[in-house]
Amino acid sequence: MLPFPHQRTPTMSVRTSSTRRHCLHLIAALPLAAAVPARAQVHDLADAVNKAGRLRMLSQRLVKAWLALGQGVETERAQRVLDDSLAQFDRQLVELRAFASAPAAQATYRELDNAWGPFKGQLVGRRPELSAAPALLAQDARILALAHQGTQQLEALSDKPTGPLINQAGRQRMLSQRMAKYRLASSSPALAGEAREQIQTARREFVQTLDALDAAPQATRAIRDEVALARGQWVFFDQALTRPQLGAGRESADLFISSENLLLVMDRITGLYARLGA
Repeated sequence: MLPFPHQRTPTMSVRTSSTRRHCLHLIAALPLAAAVPARAQVHDLADAVNKAGRLRMLSQRLVKAWLALGQGVETERAQRVLDDSLAQFDRQLVELRAFASAPAAQATYRELDNAWGPFKGQLVGRRPELSAAPALLAQDARILALAHQGTQQLEALSDKPTGPLINQAGRQRMLSQRMAKYRLASSSPALAGEAREQIQTARREFVQTLDALDAAPQATRAIRDEVALARGQWVFFDQALTRPQLGAGRESADLFISSENLLLVMDRITGLYARLGA
């Protein structure tokens, strides 16, 4: 499976659009920070795999929010997402550096720390402009690759069958943000072709992994209930993701909000698997 370096779900009728938007906004009113408990340290290896995987997601969520700001999409919410994600990445990188004891993982997190500073500077040190997106995506690819490497290294230390499931569920969080990021980035002619290819690859993996998480022998009733909710949120997100046109109005807002909603559900699923492995 690449560090990053689906089948279509039925579309909804126009008659349900107002209800759909109401549901999207109700769920999106809860920020990710409210769903992710604040912890001063990594508690155990399962928690470490969860948090390491979350860094993968944050690398993509940050650029999604940056692109949304640059295109005038849900600007207040996008700014909150950007600020929240920066704070989470800073905090959890420090926690993982303190936790990682194996030399290979220590080296990965030192390298990630070195790459994080310049990447963060690009996100907060300049006005978001679509022309700068290709260079920023090249940087986020490096951050993502290192975060994925650290997650794999920590998972390899686990002797419990839930280790790979925590990793897979956590990767779903990243894929939700990666697809939304590339859909917003597709407004750039320089990125349109790459965006189409990356979205299709991520869509296939997301649907396949959702099935695997549901069918896993370790999946509890609570996990299966959350997976069912994730499938429902996927309908909203996939519809927004695959629209032929994505303007700066309601369509882009629906994409942004539905990606946040799907992320919340996948974060809960990852947390449930992590608690099984504690």
